[in-house]
Amino acid sequence: MQNIFLFPWLVATVVSFLVTPLVIKFAGRLGIIDDPKKTKHPKVIHSVPTPRGGGIPIFLALFISALIFLPIDKHLIGILIGALILVFMGVLDDKYNLNPYLRLGIGALAAAAPIAAGIGIAFITNPLGGTLDLSQPQITFNLFGTHTIWLVSSLFGIFWITFLMNMLNMGAKGVDGQLSGVTIIAALTIAFLSIKFSADITQWPVIILAGITAGAYLGFLPWHAFPQKIMPGYGGSTLAGYLLGVLSILATTKVGVLLVVLGVPLIDTGYVIVNRIRNGKSPVWGDRGHLHHRLLDAGFTKGQVALFYWGITAILGIIALNLNTGAKIYTIVGIAIFLGGLILWLTHRSKNKKIT
Repeated sequence: MQNIFLFPWLVATVVSFLVTPLVIKFAGRLGIIDDPKKTKHPKVIHSVPTPRGGGIPIFLALFISALIFLPIDKHLIGILIGALILVFMGVLDDKYNLNPYLRLGIGALAAAAPIAAGIGIAFITNPLGGTLDLSQPQITFNLFGTHTIWLVSSLFGIFWITFLMNMLNMGAKGVDGQLSGVTIIAALTIAFLSIKFSADITQWPVIILAGITAGAYLGFLPWHAFPQKIMPGYGGSTLAGYLLGVLSILATTKVGVLLVVLGVPLIDTGYVIVNRIRNGKSPVWGDRGHLHHRLLDAGFTKGQVALFYWGITAILGIIALNLNTGAKIYTIVGIAIFLGGLILWLTHRSKNKKIT
């Protein structure tokens, strides 16, 4: 069972580690270097020109490892098509800074690829007890054979994957190494959870894909950690949310587990979106309202901020492996209260520093 996880993880790590410096080397020719002197935006915190395009080596690690260790079926093809769409869009955004609403629409198209390939959620656990049936209504049609669409299940799957993609892009890639570490821990949590049920062979592809995801971001991490030599870009950040979303669906609908593990960036981004709307701003245009910005303003270094996110994500991952459905809801509420208090304290501290 260890080999099912270890070998895919190792290959993905090596491929990502070796390909990333090539992307760094040719970033100038591709026109995907982010110069902070030219990019005047309040959310920009890097001080020297830095290549984007991190989605390229991560995707290649995923692609090569998946072809080696996973069966080439319609599910894998759907996953890879969606990932390719994200990386292609990511490179275009790294080069041209696409409109956020255009990115959102194309991202939803990418999320629909694995759903169209048959990956979906038939049931989810109801926090109040029992389960919610997402398999009805069903639409059956004939087109080169008989096909059935589970309407609610498909819509929920697309929403869930798109939601994770954008929340991680907004709330988990703020400082050097932050996104890579959070993604590695979340993927490992899903892998460990699936290993607990490895007597069911349907969990083996989940373990392999989780290992590949963790490895792809682990190989990228040495180049992304402080001081970063490359940024994940839009492709790398949305690919993280995409793969974790697909994994949570494949891992017998462990949606609640992922909500707990990623509780900090998800809830932080939720707070930021609400605050932007309350102030009459677009919810998708970046600013300096995220927790990582507040921590930096409070005097934390970039490395310390990344370690904070890694540490709290790891703690939540360990907790999530041992929670029932009801306890997950209470945990998420607890995270929201904790973050709300932390943000208020950091805001108050920042105001006092400015006064003094």
